[in-house]
Amino acid sequence: MSDETTSDHGFIRAWAEARDGRPAFVEGRTTPAGNPLLRFDFGTPEPGLREIAWDEFFTIFETEKLALDFREFPGQLSRFYKLVPRIGE
Repeated sequence: MSDETTSDHGFIRAWAEARDGRPAFVEGRTTPAGNPLLRFDFGTPEPGLREIAWDEFFTIFETEKLALDFREFPGQLSRFYKLVPRIGE
């Protein structure tokens, strides 16, 4: 098992799509700055999440200065992730 963190848009999109993930936000929830609370929606659409375009996702991602923290397990395609504040920004 290994923990990784990245803010690379291309990697993040490929990571999510490899797991049948789509960019989304939590309906009715916002960050302290007033932006939608971002998530990935995997597989069947989850109630309470609203799908958005990748461009919109990454605009909010950059405004909030986020990074993807994810965990890899040998031999499996894990969906474990957190969107966390970038260190040093």
